Amino acid sequence: MRHHPDNLHALYRESEDPVERARWHAIWLLATGYSIPQVAQALGYSTRWVRNTLHRYNEGQPMADLRHQNPGQLPLLSLELQEAFRQALLQPHPQDGIWTIRNAALWLSERLGRPVDPRRAWTWMKRLGFAPLRPRPRHRERDVELGCGRGTGGFTCTASCVRVRGRASFGFCPR
Repeated sequence: MRHHPDNLHALYRESEDPVERARWHAIWLLATGYSIPQVAQALGYSTRWVRNTLHRYNEGQPMADLRHQNPGQLPLLSLELQEAFRQALLQPHPQDGIWTIRNAALWLSERLGRPVDPRRAWTWMKRLGFAPLRPRPRHRERDVELGCGRGTGGFTCTASCVRVRGRASFGFCPR
């Protein structure tokens, strides 16, 4: 072993990461004369875990849990594309004026050069602060000329839009 048992004990006691602390504790116990089954029983781990920890120590691998340092995968949309997507959603859709999840997925597919699932487009729309807009259910025989009746200041929403926070929006709007 590379360390004196006193140094191993100090490493075990000073470690702040719980995984690293458990590994140093096992190595310290092994260095002080405990067998692998005794260490496993004392720490509540399997003998396989103790052997793997000992192997990791002998190979010179770090004792810390490196999963916490993994930054993960980059987001699907870069910051520039996120802003472009947000600006596009604020405007009426070029084809029919209404942004649907499928329209958003097609827009993202064109920009990314690969297919984008509508569920992924929906996730990005929610992440960017957009919510789906659907008119409230109305009676079939309502007066169509009155629209949905949710307007102020002389403005009345039509059946295809919803008034949200002082302005009419189509399909999706900022929350």
